[in-house]
Amino acid sequence: MLVILLAAALTAVSAVSTQLRCVDAAREGARAAARGERDPAAFARRVAPAGATVRLSSSGDLVRVEVTVRARSLGRLLPGPMVDGTAVAAREPGTGTP
Repeated sequence: MLVILLAAALTAVSAVSTQLRCVDAAREGARAAARGERDPAAFARRVAPAGATVRLSSSGDLVRVEVTVRARSLGRLLPGPMVDGTAVAAREPGTGTP
């Protein structure tokens, strides 16, 4: 029972760590899009965990970036939870649409 509890706790810590990396990646992508960078998704992918999906959308002057990935579970017997991070940034004046 103690081993199962330890595995569950380590999986939870891994999921939280992965979720924080997704948030960081989304922020990086949103900042790049707000600056008018050519490929803001590339900025997000550099920070995102391996295998993450990056989605960009815009509405008016706002840019939204979502990063989603499945966190690893300890032992890999069961699939880990899906985690994501989202960031929104306002476009800087004069940057146009990405």
